[in-house]
Amino acid sequence: MADRKAKIARKTNETDIKIEINLDGAGRYEIDTGIGFLDHMLCHLSKHSKIDLLLKAKGDLEVDHHHTVEDAAICLGQVLTDALGDKKGIARYGSSTVPMEDALATVAVDLSGRPFCVYNVQYRTEKIGDFDVECVEELLRSFANHGKFNLHITVPHGTNSHHIAEAIFKALGQALAQAVKISGKDIPSTKGTL
Repeated sequence: MADRKAKIARKTNETDIKIEINLDGAGRYEIDTGIGFLDHMLCHLSKHSKIDLLLKAKGDLEVDHHHTVEDAAICLGQVLTDALGDKKGIARYGSSTVPMEDALATVAVDLSGRPFCVYNVQYRTEKIGDFDVECVEELLRSFANHGKFNLHITVPHGTNSHHIAEAIFKALGQALAQAVKISGKDIPSTKGTL
């Protein structure tokens, strides 16, 4: 099996990001974006996907969190695509439903090469600590777009915004763990390519 690792560095006037992943890891992570809540969610993503993740980001946090969140997600999608290579043998699909006390999140992914994001989530607050909840959707949509995969997220109920977001990232991790797993020898598509 080919080495399923990737890394990139991306520097703009707004952010400076370095990221490495190993799809065949053990869920080890070292994450520092300068945004505590974002770090917390990405740690869950790594742990539950069993994807090793090293992510260092410096952004214009004096403006707000948006640029750092979006650019980190862009880079995360790009390294996922790079690490998957031709996708030969992957399971391709994954789904998971995760409870987090009052919240329940269902996430489904298809590593199809075609980006699409459906986000059916309602929060009762606009912030989780100092983190804007709208940044959760921004991160997930950018990750799906640049990772070139279908991502469907539904939260049928939940009252605590932190619990809702945490359930989403845990479920996404579980779904990605299934989808990136090597389960055969061929590309899982009648087209012969993904």
